[in-house]
Amino acid sequence: MNYLYRNNSANRIVWLMKTLCSEGLPASTARCYSTKLAPEPPHVPKVASTASNVPTERKSIIPPNYRYVYQEFLPDPKVEWRNSVREKLERKDMLDRRANIDIPEFYVGSVVAVTSSDPHAENKTARFVGVCILREKCGLRARFIVRNVIDHQGIEISYDLYDPTLQKIEVLRLEKRLDENLLYLRDALDEYSTFDVNMEPEILPEGAPVPINDVKVVLKPRPWYARWERHNLQGVANIDEHTNERKRRKAEAVATPWEKYDLMKEYRRTIPEEEQKEIFTEIYSQIHSLELARKKMKRKRTFVKPTKLA
Repeated sequence: MNYLYRNNSANRIVWLMKTLCSEGLPASTARCYSTKLAPEPPHVPKVASTASNVPTERKSIIPPNYRYVYQEFLPDPKVEWRNSVREKLERKDMLDRRANIDIPEFYVGSVVAVTSSDPHAENKTARFVGVCILREKCGLRARFIVRNVIDHQGIEISYDLYDPTLQKIEVLRLEKRLDENLLYLRDALDEYSTFDVNMEPEILPEGAPVPINDVKVVLKPRPWYARWERHNLQGVANIDEHTNERKRRKAEAVATPWEKYDLMKEYRRTIPEEEQKEIFTEIYSQIHSLELARKKMKRKRTFVKPTKLA
């Protein structure tokens, strides 16, 4: 009985396999097991992955120096002061203002001449020449301070960058300094803040990098406008001469050298790069057209018509 039962079971298995294989189904679907070698699949040549097949990131058309030249377009990084609608409207007003007045590129340390409306002046305009010692705030509230020493008297004027009373801003010497602000010039010798009111502009070649003036000023004896020994200044030469051991210990006690490693604090102080690209992409077309017009006018001013023809 066992032999007959095994024989019938084997016949049924063979019949089932023949039935499945005879239907013409794929081997993977019919699951037809055989002792023969399975036919090799057609050879499909592998396509080598080349650099042309890999999608490359599109290169940004925004120049990397926009975040320094047009820093007032970046909003305040403090979250409680952010308002996307107000910022967008302010950027539109700033572009409209730039269409009416040429606001050139300048930094802290550049020598500028500012012409503004003055109802008390003889010609209803006033022109002031000096060095820019501070640039702060953003949007329509952006401002800068210009300092000069006239008749042995230090004079500082604060201007709103987008003030409608400003008629002209000229850059007489384009340069940078070692520090972010030059407020310590208030306590420095007068020679570092004295500039001729009839100073001629110094024109840099087109495309040349902005030079960095590494001059180190000499401070007067105390009292000072601020405790400069606590500000880690690079542009002051004799700050240790006026700092005793007691003041030096206090400066070390309040110093926070670990803040440069605090990534979250640095993130809160700045605008993310993605948001910067979005803002500058929004204003790029108008800013670029204004730059081209400025370069065209600059070429016209530098061209001198010959008096005699050959």
